[in-house]
Amino acid sequence: MALSFSVIGVPGIPMVEAGDDLCEIISSTLKAQDLTLEDGDVLCLAQKIISKAEGQTVALANVKAGPEAIELAAATNKDPRMVQLILNESSEVMRHKPNVLVVRHKLGIVGAHAGIDQSNVDHSNGEQALLLPKNPDHSATVIREQLQERFGIRIGVVITDSHNRAWRMGTIGSAIGCAGIKVLDDFRGGEDIYGRSLQATLVNRADALASSATLMMGETTEKLPVVILRGLPKASTLTNDADLAQTAQDINRPLAEDMFR
Repeated sequence: MALSFSVIGVPGIPMVEAGDDLCEIISSTLKAQDLTLEDGDVLCLAQKIISKAEGQTVALANVKAGPEAIELAAATNKDPRMVQLILNESSEVMRHKPNVLVVRHKLGIVGAHAGIDQSNVDHSNGEQALLLPKNPDHSATVIREQLQERFGIRIGVVITDSHNRAWRMGTIGSAIGCAGIKVLDDFRGGEDIYGRSLQATLVNRADALASSATLMMGETTEKLPVVILRGLPKASTLTNDADLAQTAQDINRPLAEDMFR
């Protein structure tokens, strides 16, 4: 018997604005599209709709760049106001060169520009920038609880964002917020198919789920910020209640293990 799972894009999600109820938007859109959530589904949500609903849009006209931002802007060919926002959202500047500023976000994520984006954002009233959610794990938990109560089922929720990787070209979907899923699956101490002891096998299930969903979401004009992953093995994907403390924060490598600082 063939094994498979489904990646289901949810069309018709409206443009999200600050203060919108994402649970209501998702539920009503599913109904309009003759779709529903099923027990064991993993719901993947693009970071942008979370940030927009939580009011994380900032008008650049309201940002005043300080001396450090002005200096870094000159070195990276960037708008000083954008650089100031990046600094505001970061705990450390890791590297920079023309057009690139790599930082450690306050959430612990290392990447370009602190995840701040200007694409697919309305600039009709002046230039805007969209910040990451303040606490994406909490956001995922709230949405999960609301949808589980509404549909009477058990699901997982992953908030996805596009990340670059230092030694690979192009972006890939990554998990920045999780609830109800097995984020990291630790096989260390187990055995492979030949009985050999596994020493370093730590599977990042959260990022694998996010990447699968991002293939459907797209990166430009697809307008599919909500994707359902269906048919995944529950035992290896959803967590038991005792494991719900595992979050996307567990993905960040501890500073003590960072070999490239």
